[in-house]
Amino acid sequence: MTTSKNVVWHNAVITRQLRQQQNKHKSLVLWFTGLSGSGKSTLAHAVEEKLYEKNYRTMVLDGDNVRHGLCGDLGFSNEDRIENIRRIGELSKLFVEAGMIVLNAFISPFKMDRQQVRRILPHGDFIEIFCDCSIDVCESRDVKGLYKKARNGEISHFTGISSPYEPPDKPELCVNTAKLSIEESVDVVLQMLESRC
Repeated sequence: MTTSKNVVWHNAVITRQLRQQQNKHKSLVLWFTGLSGSGKSTLAHAVEEKLYEKNYRTMVLDGDNVRHGLCGDLGFSNEDRIENIRRIGELSKLFVEAGMIVLNAFISPFKMDRQQVRRILPHGDFIEIFCDCSIDVCESRDVKGLYKKARNGEISHFTGISSPYEPPDKPELCVNTAKLSIEESVDVVLQMLESRC
């Protein structure tokens, strides 16, 4: 990646701290990671719904949605996955500066990439939530038929089949989405979040 030349960062008159005061909550990133079908998007959207009911300012960034625009030029090679997560990390940082809670639902298979996003954000603003779910359960939930296509060789670089997934070593939160209901999973996330916002 090249560094842009002849650019200067402009400090905003309305700071993150002022936005947080107006919003009455801290801004941060909830990073949901796990295999396809592990419940990342479902959980992120369900948590957002509860936060919205409490007047929190939120935004869900979802893997498929981001690839329709911001990352529409990227494929699924290792290099493209790395760039995909880098862009999302930079976008997330802007949302945090805007005083929002960003709920990111991305497979983000590589530890190194998630660590890079953690480094982009100020200390304590990146909360990694591992949606822990076995590949067998993920495949049983596969309404799009992606696992079947991957096993038949129709999709290359598919995480968990032909491309690795590296689970986090020390996530801030591990949610067993195979055993907990969506309501129980949301409660676990909200309990953790209450101590930080």
